[in-house]
Amino acid sequence: MKPLEDVRIIAVEQYGAGPFGSVHLADLGAEVIKIEDPRVGGDVGRYVPPYGEEEDSLFFETFNRNKRSLSLDLSTPAGRKVFEDLVKVSDVVYSNLRGDVPKKIGITYDDLKHLNPAIVCCSLTGFGMTGPRSKEPGYDYILQGLAGWMDLTGEPDGPPAKSGLSLVDYSGGFVAAIALLAGLHAARRDGVGMDCDVSLYDTAIGLLTYPATWHLNAGFTPVRTRHSAHPSLVPFQAFEASDGWLVVGCAKEKFWARLAKVVGHPEWAEPGSRFGSFADRQRNSAELLPLLEEIFTRRTVAEWLEVLYAAAIPCGPINDVAQAMEEEHTKARGLRVTTEHPRFGTVEQIASPVRVGDQPPSYRRAPLRNEDFELVVRDIAGYDEATVRELAAQGAFGDPGTVPGVEAEASAR
Repeated sequence: MKPLEDVRIIAVEQYGAGPFGSVHLADLGAEVIKIEDPRVGGDVGRYVPPYGEEEDSLFFETFNRNKRSLSLDLSTPAGRKVFEDLVKVSDVVYSNLRGDVPKKIGITYDDLKHLNPAIVCCSLTGFGMTGPRSKEPGYDYILQGLAGWMDLTGEPDGPPAKSGLSLVDYSGGFVAAIALLAGLHAARRDGVGMDCDVSLYDTAIGLLTYPATWHLNAGFTPVRTRHSAHPSLVPFQAFEASDGWLVVGCAKEKFWARLAKVVGHPEWAEPGSRFGSFADRQRNSAELLPLLEEIFTRRTVAEWLEVLYAAAIPCGPINDVAQAMEEEHTKARGLRVTTEHPRFGTVEQIASPVRVGDQPPSYRRAPLRNEDFELVVRDIAGYDEATVRELAAQGAFGDPGTVPGVEAEASAR
């Protein structure tokens, strides 16, 4: 069995952050039943351009492989009944909605514990379920600005800049997955579930780590550094070679001694020299870094990497995405995986970095909208034909004419 094969998660999720958190759980074997609102065509991620057509997009494929899909209108009494019946036979209700919405639509632990006392309700929201911003929608770009990330990012004389990736969303998904698993462990141990109130804001603030600690305790004011330099370790930054860029880092004194020798100035690392210690190099960085920058322009990236690797100095090229995909280590670690899709054919994407045990992971494409209707309502919820028809007629699954097994009857009438 896969590590999470005995876990069933009802996911009221959409777009990026929530689905990113649950996709790793699905990769580990959890049965993730994705609830999609038929009133709006399901998860908005299905329609994210540029690589998409109708209800399929490569964006959606990225975040929803190995999941199941059920179209369910939670705003109807019939849809609510189906949802509650699924709660009874599930372990977790997972969502990423605005902070006030889980309570409003009744998916918190207090709302569901009478159905399943051990249910874990994990809510990944923009700002959390309490506090003055709880009713605000949270988006990665906004959070990067609000939490101080953009002020820290970019060149010193440039404008504030966001990360090249939606790292608040993705980090929030990982935090939610950790909280969910911790809650599930406790619920199985104690027989009592709970709410997990996780937010993108908390995640973004939490990731400020030691700069925030320095500020709170010593009045430190973070500043942007030239060429993405580390705020205290010198040298540890991007350097421009004759044909591109590379990163070189001296996080230990032994690395600096090696680098000083490689660049032809072993005296720079001698005790008592103006660059001899961490503190000396930081204090005299305005003098040292221009010297190093001029030296690095004398060779190509490949030439520098050859001598730096040979000297066991931490370094690496600054790749573009295409180069990162072709890295030998990317392939050796099995990080490029494929699935088969009825519209896109063979889809290649990135494997989950979460690895547990030695069982090789397997990947199934993201579901078409409502593709798993039969599995969920008949096999999991246990409904017979008459019940399915009755619930469909009451709008539980959206337009009755689109419900599998009911659509033919609707068209015949």
